[in-house]
Amino acid sequence: MTSPRHYLQFKDFSAEEYAYLFRRARWIKDKFKRYETYHPLFDRTLVMIFEKASTRTRLSFEAGMQQLGGSAIYLNTRDSQLGRGEPIEDSAQVISRMSDAVMIRTFEQGIVERFAANSRVPVINGLTDDLHPCQALADIFTFIEHRGPIQGKTVAWVGDANNMCNTWLQAAEVLDFRVHVSAPSGYGIRSEKIGLAGTDHYQLFDDPKDACRGAHLVTTDVWTSMGFEAENEARRQAFAGWCVDTDMMAVAAPDAVFMHCLPAHRGEEVTSEVIDGPQSLVWDEAENRLHAQKALMEFLVLGRVDERNGFVLPDVTCC
Repeated sequence: MTSPRHYLQFKDFSAEEYAYLFRRARWIKDKFKRYETYHPLFDRTLVMIFEKASTRTRLSFEAGMQQLGGSAIYLNTRDSQLGRGEPIEDSAQVISRMSDAVMIRTFEQGIVERFAANSRVPVINGLTDDLHPCQALADIFTFIEHRGPIQGKTVAWVGDANNMCNTWLQAAEVLDFRVHVSAPSGYGIRSEKIGLAGTDHYQLFDDPKDACRGAHLVTTDVWTSMGFEAENEARRQAFAGWCVDTDMMAVAAPDAVFMHCLPAHRGEEVTSEVIDGPQSLVWDEAENRLHAQKALMEFLVLGRVDERNGFVLPDVTCC
């Protein structure tokens, strides 16, 4: 039996594979917008395992699987044997014999890795405390739609060096762009959680405004991620100077865009003027979780359908 491909972190795929995925995402999105039925995953089943709460992840995967002709089954760890002490390895053996793909949204990166090591079908990281590759996949697809190739560009990350920041740093190495990171003291990057090859693709800044200077994309996230609620007040004080505002956007590149993976707290990590302003792509970014993940599921379950079926995708310079 051939070992399945998994998507546990952004660096699991090559730049060439991402180029393919972004072409597929654009093709699939175009069919969706024209209300054309496309069911390559007819009679296939995605199992979605949630330990963390979700809006966009559940909706995009569940709707996406149905739009591809398959079905999605929701499992919450509180309502299954996973939450009652059944070993992850045993659960993976059983669940993967009854499905065609598994998406997991949980706390520890080790959980998705242990599950994947014992799964007979592709496993997708829907989010962990360390990494969020599906969000970065959608974000970069959104940037490409609006501004063209991301290679050689600069992304400014302002705020907590969390799972999204980690994933942007991985993506920068794979797709050859730079990330400017500005985080308060004590909330900076921890390179051991990312597995970077070096420091060539990122730079650290004490002043968030300096990080935004000349950036083509400015992005941030909430100050307190899920699982860190006990630190909320301390984080409010530490992050007071890390709110993306119009002054930060003004020093970015003239055509810079703003992104946020949502949910957002206006007046904390970003002002209303920025997230609701003309440079913001947050709603396109949120929608593109659907289209990028459909391309991802198709690729993991079926492989390269354009090569196998002999049709040619429209060309796009993407990375």
